Amino acid sequence: MQGDAELNYAYYALHELKMRPREFAALPRREKAAVIAFIEIKAQERERLLREWKA
Repeated sequence: MQGDAELNYAYYALHELKMRPREFAALPRREKAAVIAFIEIKAQERERLLREWKA
């Protein structure tokens, strides 16, 4: 991801989690950190599956 990291996570949350940007921005710090961690886990899993598919 390039640019503002939090904005990129908000973009992902909007499109994949159907969470409005204001909902993401309003999350308490720990909850926002959890959502970001879950997004990272999902992105890593997608990358792993893509590598397997290409192999």
